[in-house]
Amino acid sequence: MTLPSRKALFPLIAVLTLVTIVYSNHFHNGFHYDDFHTITTNPWIRSLRNIPHIFADGDTFSTLPANRGWRPLVTASLAVDYAIAKGLHPGYFQTSDFCWFLVQLCLIYALFRHILDFARPEASSVALDNTFARPGIPNQIIALFATALYGVHPAIAETVNYIIQRGDVYSTLAVIAGLLLYIRWPHRRHLGLYLIPVVLGLLSKPPALVFPAILFAYLLLFENAKPLRALSRTLPALLLSIGFGILSKAMTPKSYDPGAWPAYDYRITQPLVALRYFRNFFLPLQLSADTDHIAETSILHGYAWVGVIFLLILLAVAIYTSREMKLRPIAFGFWWFVIALLPTSLFPLAEIENDHRMFFPFVGLVLSVIYTLALLADAAYARARLTLTVACAAILLLASHGTRLRNVVWYNEESLWYDVTLKSPQNGRGLMNYGLTQMEKGDYVRALNYFTRATQFSPDYYVLEINLGISNGALNNDAEAERHFARSLELAPQDAQALYFYASWLRERGRYNEAIQYLNYNIQNNPDYLDARYLLMWIYHDLGDSASLQRTANDLLAQFPGDSVAESWLAGRIPS
Repeated sequence: MTLPSRKALFPLIAVLTLVTIVYSNHFHNGFHYDDFHTITTNPWIRSLRNIPHIFADGDTFSTLPANRGWRPLVTASLAVDYAIAKGLHPGYFQTSDFCWFLVQLCLIYALFRHILDFARPEASSVALDNTFARPGIPNQIIALFATALYGVHPAIAETVNYIIQRGDVYSTLAVIAGLLLYIRWPHRRHLGLYLIPVVLGLLSKPPALVFPAILFAYLLLFENAKPLRALSRTLPALLLSIGFGILSKAMTPKSYDPGAWPAYDYRITQPLVALRYFRNFFLPLQLSADTDHIAETSILHGYAWVGVIFLLILLAVAIYTSREMKLRPIAFGFWWFVIALLPTSLFPLAEIENDHRMFFPFVGLVLSVIYTLALLADAAYARARLTLTVACAAILLLASHGTRLRNVVWYNEESLWYDVTLKSPQNGRGLMNYGLTQMEKGDYVRALNYFTRATQFSPDYYVLEINLGISNGALNNDAEAERHFARSLELAPQDAQALYFYASWLRERGRYNEAIQYLNYNIQNNPDYLDARYLLMWIYHDLGDSASLQRTANDLLAQFPGDSVAESWLAGRIPS
């Protein structure tokens, strides 16, 4: 394996510098969407003492039971960031994610360079300062450009900006690191050291489970292993993934509910989703934090059949390019793209597609595409070097501009969800979330308008019913407000938010006994949702019931020592 030499180190630093400059306007971006129930309201990340419990209990991932999964390394890293930041300062969390992203780029370059040198050894020794020593584009330049394009690609910004999706960064980084360790120390493979980063990836997010398949593809293509031999070499990784798959399922709370589409509809739509991701690599013009695409109901319905044809063509190209060593980086990249999509294609989820899911597959896709273009331009490199350089610079410039624009979109909730309403106008959740930003500004009429529009596309969405209740309550439409709160509880009778906001509305109307009843039920079913306890203490304060207030505060501190709100009440201070 070729590691970066001193001559390669400075160009690699230049690539990392470029990526840092491009992302320089993202470090002040805030928390978004799933960040709220996994970070901002998650009490388990507020103390490093909780880390052992985080690894032992999947309930610590989120304050919403339906969203709880077992990703202990992600939650533990959030606790570390919270401790360093001394609170919920998103810039610290963004910086943490970005630093690991830069590490990933270094490993991507090392992997690409090794693969290209193996497949194209005649171009491996061409130095950057001696481009005419051998014909063709040097592997070093191809690897650097592919790494740079991945680093500044607008689709990748969808993950880098979304703090809780650091799980994608960790798991992708782990797969690359594991593969590099396997390549770098062939005589120590029996020790299984290459599996250490894979374990860390599996503790971060399920997509790392595909590591054995990627390793299998590498062995077939670059070590010329026969299928059975490659399978035997992959066996330790395969057993590890199976074991972690079983463990992850056992550790995932029973309350977890992905809200998935019907399995058949979801799966037959995934080839079309893969085609959309492929298109976004070349034309990332319709990126959306929350798309409005829905599942197809038949392989012949809509454009599902187009996706199937695309997938068959992609697999055919991967098989064809596997036949010749010089073309095998193309095959490996396409196999990586397909394999990395398997976890989110085979297991039905609530969203048919998510743009942050392109992060892992694009590692392979950028290798295939850039290497293909390099082979096509090889013959012209010596006489058209300046033209090719300008073209590459223009591509990086356009991609960088697109990424900076996406960074602006991810600045706050209002800018993000307004973009969603433009890109995904039939997404009820997107319309609702933009309405929420208007409600936070006090524009309840405008918010109610967006909530009402959202009901056309999400008529049975309990969170939308909650917000319809809040906005109607603010406009003194009490009967309508209570109807929507009741509807939210009908759809999600134990949901923490549905119970909390109804109780909050009841408190505002002076219906304290009812509010206390709902809050106690909420605390019983959602003990990690601390807003319910905070509201209950305020109600006891309103009623002058100091004994109940102190009891509630002590119960809270028994589970979460050091909680500042509970300590303030016990000290006789009203929390700020």
